[in-house]
Amino acid sequence: MNDDATAPVRFDTKIAVLLREDLQTWQRLNVTAFLVSGLGTQVPEVIGEPYENADGVPYLPMFRQPVLVFEGTKETLTAAHGRALSRSLPRALFTSDLFSTGNDRDNRAAVRAVGTADLDLVGLAVYGPKNAVDKVLKGARMHP
Repeated sequence: MNDDATAPVRFDTKIAVLLREDLQTWQRLNVTAFLVSGLGTQVPEVIGEPYENADGVPYLPMFRQPVLVFEGTKETLTAAHGRALSRSLPRALFTSDLFSTGNDRDNRAAVRAVGTADLDLVGLAVYGPKNAVDKVLKGARMHP
């Protein structure tokens, strides 16, 4: 990132979400929100400074850079997951089982009950160097 206050801000990292293409609209939004919530807790450098409006009302900080959302087939998601694991990138996952749970404890139990190769992935968030994230997302397309 460039420190010159007048220069365009560029990042050498990328935050990306990959969604399975067959999700309903409400599922896409829900999955995206859940996935990105994990990144800031484990990768604090992705969080920017708090906001404040002209009246001095404070607002929570958000990501310091855009979140790019992609979609792909179930096979694309499975391959991306494998590439994210092999590159040891910070990642969050959402499986189809999580649509039938209603709380964090049951969500974690649902994921814990399934081996890596058998996860029915519907979403994946990754963070890392641009080139590594781009390689993870090979075969995916930008969400319309």
